[in-house]
Amino acid sequence: MKVGANTGEDAEPYVGDEAPGFARIYLARHGRTELNAAGALRGHLDPPLDAVGRQQAEWLGVALGDRGVRLVVASPLRRAVETAQAVATRAHVGVEIDPRLIDRDYGRWAGQPKEAVEARWGSLDDAPGVEPPAEVRARAWEALADIAREAQGEVAVVVSHDAVNRLTLATLGPGLGDPDQLPQETGCFNTLGYRGGHWTVLSVNAVPGSPDRSTVDEDPGWEPTTATRERGSNSHSG
Repeated sequence: MKVGANTGEDAEPYVGDEAPGFARIYLARHGRTELNAAGALRGHLDPPLDAVGRQQAEWLGVALGDRGVRLVVASPLRRAVETAQAVATRAHVGVEIDPRLIDRDYGRWAGQPKEAVEARWGSLDDAPGVEPPAEVRARAWEALADIAREAQGEVAVVVSHDAVNRLTLATLGPGLGDPDQLPQETGCFNTLGYRGGHWTVLSVNAVPGSPDRSTVDEDPGWEPTTATRERGSNSHSG
C-alpha cells in the first residue's frame, strides 16, 4: 500500500507505468563543483563541474540515457546544463532550459560556507536576502507540472539543484518528511511517476556508480509515496 495523501477531490488511483499517458520523470541533481566540495552555498553563482562532477555527469548519462528519454530539461546554470548534456548526448536529444529550475537565490551569502551562515542567522531561511522556500517551491513545481504534462506517455530527465529537488520531493511526497533531511547527493536522481494530475515518488537519491556496474540501485528503502498536485493549487505554495 502506498503512503501519503491525495489532495484532489477527483484524484484517480495510481495504476502503474503500464497505463496510457503515464510519464516517468527522473529528477536529477547536477554533478559536483568546487563550491560543493568546499561546502559553500552556490545559489546563482555559476561554477562549472569539477573533475568529480564531470565523472558523476558521465555516470548519470550512462544510467539514464538508454531508458527511452525523450525530453531533457535543465536549470540555466552551467553545472546543471553540463550534467544534462551528458544524459542528452546518450539519449540523442537536445537540452531544453527552464529558468524556473534555477537554484535557490542565496543573495549575498552565495559563496559563503553554509555552516557559517546558519551559525550567524540560525537557519538559511532566516538569513536576509535569501529566497523564501515557498517561492522556490512554487516556481519549481510549476516547471515540473508543465514538463510532466508535456511528457505524458514518455520519459523525461530534469536536472536541477539540491534545494529545488528537496522542496519538490517533499511537496509531491508528503510522507517523506522534512525536506532539509532528504538526501540529495551530487549526481543523484529521483524517480517520479505522473498520470492525470497524480504523482508518485518511486525512489529518492539513487546514485549511479561506475559504468562497469550493470544496474543502479533504485530501491528507495520505503514504500512509494503518492500525492495529487495540480498547477495553481494552494498546497504547493506554503
